[in-house]
Amino acid sequence: MEFKELIEQRRSIRAYDAEKTLTKEELLQIIDEANQAPSWKNFQSTRYHYVLEGEALEKIKKEILPSFNQKNISGCQALLVTSYVKGQSGFLPDGKPACHLGNQWGAYDAGLHNAYFILSAANRGLGSLIIGLRYAEKIREIMAIPEEEEIVAVLALGYPAQEPAKPKRLAPEEISREWK
Repeated sequence: MEFKELIEQRRSIRAYDAEKTLTKEELLQIIDEANQAPSWKNFQSTRYHYVLEGEALEKIKKEILPSFNQKNISGCQALLVTSYVKGQSGFLPDGKPACHLGNQWGAYDAGLHNAYFILSAANRGLGSLIIGLRYAEKIREIMAIPEEEEIVAVLALGYPAQEPAKPKRLAPEEISREWK
């Protein structure tokens, strides 16, 4: 698929086909492609914590997500929590922030990884939903995510049971400004 077609067809999916399966190997291939995203000084500080189908997936959904998000990802084959290692991206070798953004560079890098992840998934016919509303401390506790990592998002992944319409996008002229 051509890149332009891929980015125009990708959608946030809120209904998944529970009859289909996703293998660990397929998931790791997507993570490998996501890890090709650029990062501050190539620190690659983004981390993925995941659970595939079954009782563990259902338990985690119920414990870490509000009910409306649980409904949105019903039938998904995998749930991933993305995080980044604090104090790496955006920091100098002596541990001081390189600029006013500090750890926000880690969040930026994780966002790039998430973008690569959802595009890689879409290229394989998988749908995804990036979830921002979640219970971070419950996630940390249940999935044993170290304190050195900042939780960024939860990604639902699976085979779509729907084809949502393309949402309206702002025109380039509405989101850009030429400086002269």
